[in-house]
Amino acid sequence: MAKLNSFSLPVLLGIVLTNLPLTPHASGQEANPAGTQANFQIVQSNKSVPIIFDQKAADVIEISANALAKDIELITGTKPIVTNKLKSDSKTAIIVGTLGNSVAIDQLVKSGKISKDGIAGKWESFLIQTVDSPAAGIDKALVIAGSDSRGTAFGVFELSKRLGVSPWVWWADVNPAKQDELQIALDDVVMGPPSVKFRGIFLNDEDWALKPWAAKNIDTDVKDIGPKTYAQIFELMLRLKANYIWPAMHPCTKAFFYYPENVKVAEQYNIVLGSSHCEPMLRNNVDEWKKNFKNEYEKKPGPWRYDTNKEEIHRYWEDRVKESANVDAVYTIGMRGVHDGGMPGPKTTEGQVKLLNEVIKDQREMFAKHLGKDPAEIPQIFCPYKEVLKLYQSGAEIPDDVTLVWADDNHGYIRNLSTPEEQKRSGGSGVYYHLSYWGVPKDYLWLSTIAPPLISYELSKAYAYGADRLWVMNVGDIKPAELETEFAMDLAWDVNAWPPEKSHEYAKQWAARTFGKEYAEEIADIKDVYYKLAIAAKPEHMDSVPFSSEEMNTRLAEYKEVAEKASALKAKIPAHLQDAYYQLILYPVLGSWKMNEKQLYTRMGEDDKAMAAYKEIIAYTEVYNKEISNGKWDRMMSMIPRNRPVFKAPKKMDKKSVEKYLLTDKPIKTIAVSDLQFDSKEMHIIPGLGVDGASLTRKEFVSESYQQADAAKAPTASCKIKLPKGKYRIELVCVPTHAIHEGRNLTMALKINDEDSQFLDINSPAKSDAWYKNVLRGFSAADAKYELKEDGYLNLQLGLLDPGLAISKIVIY
Repeated sequence: MAKLNSFSLPVLLGIVLTNLPLTPHASGQEANPAGTQANFQIVQSNKSVPIIFDQKAADVIEISANALAKDIELITGTKPIVTNKLKSDSKTAIIVGTLGNSVAIDQLVKSGKISKDGIAGKWESFLIQTVDSPAAGIDKALVIAGSDSRGTAFGVFELSKRLGVSPWVWWADVNPAKQDELQIALDDVVMGPPSVKFRGIFLNDEDWALKPWAAKNIDTDVKDIGPKTYAQIFELMLRLKANYIWPAMHPCTKAFFYYPENVKVAEQYNIVLGSSHCEPMLRNNVDEWKKNFKNEYEKKPGPWRYDTNKEEIHRYWEDRVKESANVDAVYTIGMRGVHDGGMPGPKTTEGQVKLLNEVIKDQREMFAKHLGKDPAEIPQIFCPYKEVLKLYQSGAEIPDDVTLVWADDNHGYIRNLSTPEEQKRSGGSGVYYHLSYWGVPKDYLWLSTIAPPLISYELSKAYAYGADRLWVMNVGDIKPAELETEFAMDLAWDVNAWPPEKSHEYAKQWAARTFGKEYAEEIADIKDVYYKLAIAAKPEHMDSVPFSSEEMNTRLAEYKEVAEKASALKAKIPAHLQDAYYQLILYPVLGSWKMNEKQLYTRMGEDDKAMAAYKEIIAYTEVYNKEISNGKWDRMMSMIPRNRPVFKAPKKMDKKSVEKYLLTDKPIKTIAVSDLQFDSKEMHIIPGLGVDGASLTRKEFVSESYQQADAAKAPTASCKIKLPKGKYRIELVCVPTHAIHEGRNLTMALKINDEDSQFLDINSPAKSDAWYKNVLRGFSAADAKYELKEDGYLNLQLGLLDPGLAISKIVIY
């Protein structure tokens, strides 16, 4: 039997669950509803089939087998025996193993009882099927076979999911429905390989939630995010079919490698280690350079400048390469500041590029020297994030085998993707994408409001341009981004499962799995409104986005209605799912509602209502931390991350401040994309994308950009509006995306009546004035003017010259 060290899952869970008792809940999903014929019985008459795995199995196989046993116990109260002995008193068994590393699985292949053709040699793939007479003394088995150890573990957790156990069984208290007997009916299952090779999460900005929560409740001995917390995180990742992590790295947290047990736990769970865009060579600079360097090297570090302190920095990196020689890792290469800033050194772009090239050359030599392989065989990424994009575009020499990891603009809109030439690189490309963010123009660290349609639109676009090597999501503290994180991982596993035009349906499917089909429609409707309102202004941005008086009143009414719906539905949710409902649905809705009331009533001069809303946010947060789940999540939810002004008690606004955030232009007519005429072969509507609830875009991401001279060839939408004579401003409201790659634009050709087309480019560089405005209000816009000489019609023809453009509505002023 594979032996785990003292930080194995069973021991960790024993400690954690002693402190945080969980009462088994029923969930909204059963393995086999009444009347469904099953073909494999797992538990009957308080007896369970055993779960059998090979004694040569990797640790992650034993971990997943034990987790499956625990899941079955949560459902039935009966816990299966987990063993490496190929026998069963009940004559049935669940057999788990990896091709080439399991005697039982290899024998089944040899005898022809299972076929390896669908998974052999494929990354992280698996099959699940029933087999008659798999071994002497066993009449029937449910077999889970993986192409590799992670594939096997994914297969085990896929079975758990199909039995009704949510990936969030621990992390959001979504426990399975109680059943006296457990059986499952399934056809043969073959899954994998995944669309994206490395799929993972970045734990970030953990100062106000994940770190204090872990210190108080989980890793109480080290008072930090330590091995017990990471064990829970890694199990969640396996349940989500994720395999890659950028560990927490803020100054409040010790470096991942500071605790040797962290690395051991990652090895046991078979999680691939990485490090963020500003942590080259698996080094956490804010801890290991700024704080712990003296402990490690018995002297204070010199300046973080490779041009003047190369020897010290080189040794610092090289030591980690030597230490991680046997670790499954993807190395971030290059250099930035100690934390999230530019690389210190030369003042000119030319000088910075030259220094960066030297850094990368030296880093590659470290790999060759200490890892015993050609550097081209070592997984590496280079992140052209923020200021690094300019250095890359100015000639930085990135070896062909290195994966380029493109970033969004921190607000969900990808800045740049691979050109046709870059798509030929052997290292391919990937994406670093934010579901949570600390930075300009405003943070969003409290709630999670990036909608699945935007996630799908941007990541599907990235995939179409070759970004299939690595996706990493900045998930902040994990909570409250549960749904959005799961969606991103589901998309990374199978990019065709949730294309943009279908992605708005995800919330309903997710709600059905999480709470039950009878509540799915209502929950999906609640989430749709929640996302739509947040697109126009995230709760964290409500002190910075202007609205008209009409928009403020409409917004307050819509929030009140959705909050009342969410509260009313709470009364219907079974008592055993109340904690999960509060975490996943109710708190985000109520918090958003009251933040909008606080900010908008302040603008309206209704100070008492604003203060009441503020106090209710405090009360809702207290329930989250202290009351639900027996206090399990105490300190996980902060209603004032980074102590930003938007979260504080409201203050009376003077007239000048009120006027600053008051829009006075009143639209004459708004045309929704559903009112436009277009060729459905070339264009389609994406529900849930953009500020108006849907957006129109070209169907194919990989398609031609048209020059102005060929504008007539571009896919075109049109409409006809009857208006009295007068002067008009036509505003084209779009999703604030960026041009797909260098050499592309985001140009529209607007033809009004018989006039020549006007060419309008909405591409706004990150950190430009337009971009600051766009990411807060959730749209970019282009204007055109036209004078109607007499009563009549405006005939508008809108050509989308570039892919990646998505128009949300047309507004006439």
